[in-house]
Amino acid sequence: MMKKLIPLMICLYGGLLSAQENHLYLGETAPDTVPKIFAEGIISKASRSEFGSVFSADGTTFYFAVNDGGKAEIRYSQWQKESWTTPKTVIGHAVYSFNDPMLSPDENRLYYISDKPKTGETPGDYDIWYSEKTGSGWSHPINAGTKINSEKDEYYISFTANGTLYFSSNKDAGEGNDNNFDIYASKSVNGEHQEPVRLSSVINTKYYEADVFVAPDEAYLIFCSRRPQGLGRGDLYISTKEPNGKWGAAQHLKKPISTDSHELCPWVTPDGAYFFYTGNQDIYWVSTRIFEQVGQKK
Repeated sequence: MMKKLIPLMICLYGGLLSAQENHLYLGETAPDTVPKIFAEGIISKASRSEFGSVFSADGTTFYFAVNDGGKAEIRYSQWQKESWTTPKTVIGHAVYSFNDPMLSPDENRLYYISDKPKTGETPGDYDIWYSEKTGSGWSHPINAGTKINSEKDEYYISFTANGTLYFSSNKDAGEGNDNNFDIYASKSVNGEHQEPVRLSSVINTKYYEADVFVAPDEAYLIFCSRRPQGLGRGDLYISTKEPNGKWGAAQHLKKPISTDSHELCPWVTPDGAYFFYTGNQDIYWVSTRIFEQVGQKK
């Protein structure tokens, strides 16, 4: 299955982007199958933590989250006038945190999570929020609503091409077990998200499952989990869709992806060529060919 998956990922969008072009991927030298820190000293800095990242489909805007001093905000860099701009804040607040940026399929919305309260001023649980694209940037945060959000925490956002929203939540965790997150999917019907469905026990276990990336054609999932065979505080796993439409058993993405640290926030570039994720509090990237290598390990 892994050998069939790699050509699919690379051809998914017809090979839109190439990291060899100077203006793409912040001009960074493309990695092979050895993960490397992305834009070290510009995006990934030793003095802070970076969580989550996404490029626009044309590769000219890069969004990422930064936790600097205990509060997270979303920043971006843009290709303008033959150079990349210095990253600056696009979604932030003096009190509330904003994290896990993700663009909607049409890129007219920028989604993220935040502890911004729905009412009042005291930070609350983490909900999924979004901002709508305007003529001058992005709107003020809009809560994604009660069909998606609960009275507990919702983490990370990812979309299929037809708008199905994947995310994680601990809304069904038992009392005293709030760290037991599961992955859910909410279909979009006429632009409205439907009641989320918890994925099967093939994906969701009694352990932590969160930070899910879904392929635009729903051919595979990559997610973070904390399982007994894990190497660190959280490892990455991949599951592919079976011919019967069900998710296959998740395969552990072992070293060099998962380590004794914490790997999370997976994302695959629109051209299917590169895999981005957070590791050891920095953003890493690597060729998607690594999935074939890791999948062959026993």
